[in-house]
Amino acid sequence: MLSKLNKNLKILTLLPVKDRNSRPFTLIHSCSGCIDDDPPFSPKPQKPKNPKTGQNPPDPNSSPKKLPLKSDLPFDFQYSYSETSPAVEPIGYREPKRFSPFGPGRLDRKWTGTTALAPKEVDPSRFAEGRNRVLGDPLAEEEVGELVERYRHSDCARQINLGRGGVTHNTLEDIHNHWKRAEAVRIKCLGVPTLDMDNVCFHLEDKSGGMIIYRKINILLLYRGRNYDPKNRPVIPLMLWKPYAPIYPKLVKNVADGLTFEETKEMRSRGLNSPPLMKLSRNGVYVNVVERVREAFKTEEVVRLDCSYVGANDCKKIGVKLRDLVPCVPILFKDEQIILWRGKKDQAVDSNPSIDQTSP
Repeated sequence: MLSKLNKNLKILTLLPVKDRNSRPFTLIHSCSGCIDDDPPFSPKPQKPKNPKTGQNPPDPNSSPKKLPLKSDLPFDFQYSYSETSPAVEPIGYREPKRFSPFGPGRLDRKWTGTTALAPKEVDPSRFAEGRNRVLGDPLAEEEVGELVERYRHSDCARQINLGRGGVTHNTLEDIHNHWKRAEAVRIKCLGVPTLDMDNVCFHLEDKSGGMIIYRKINILLLYRGRNYDPKNRPVIPLMLWKPYAPIYPKLVKNVADGLTFEETKEMRSRGLNSPPLMKLSRNGVYVNVVERVREAFKTEEVVRLDCSYVGANDCKKIGVKLRDLVPCVPILFKDEQIILWRGKKDQAVDSNPSIDQTSP
């Protein structure tokens, strides 16, 4: 029995089978050789490994070091230019000043916690002359109309959305990237920056070197200039992350200036129980809010703005801008409601009827 089994192991013969073409064939699997020599089971040839030779690590001094970026722009680099006020000094920082958002060793400017200081040797007048040289001769009405018709529509491919951060540092890089292939760029503004569109337009022109040729509500067209050369564009190092906002003084005081504690409490209660003057939406267009608040203060002493779903941070930013633009005194932020007090009228109204003279 064992001898018969050994014979079957040596030679295995299958009966003829017909394939699709009806041609008989015979499959014979011979086990006379070693199984490792069979192609399906044979190991893949391995290349001989080169013995590791003792190599010294590369000398860091031998490779050329990359120098930090140097930019000749004559202003301090900030995260946002339109949403920060240099008049208000922070009282603290949420991270050490050594953590620069430009990354370690990428910029030759000192980071102070809020700004990267510009070198003192840059002459602003020379920068202004270079800007005028790039803009060239003023555009004719026909040229402005042609550019406006080309870039003002909502389906324009050369568009930048300007949100709650306002005119940020990286926005300048986006503008110059669009100016490589387009004479103008369409900028759509939403959110808190739309409260003060004049400020947005100023910083866009001042920081980019372009010129606003079209403005309608929250839509802007920024023209690059006749003599703009993409190869000679300014060096704008990118911010690699958004820095933490510093800590500023408290916006709302426990007792408003000019009022007692009981009067302040009564003003807040009146404001919460009064009908809202406006209802602001998230990332909306607020171009008429300042004028509406000024008009309301002609007859009302306290105004409430309904900012449901806007967000607590945006509510405070709106209150800060209204305090400076109207002007007025924010006395309460509660449940996304902004309560504004017009202040005491110690002086008569000036020649401009839309602005009340108030004192804090």
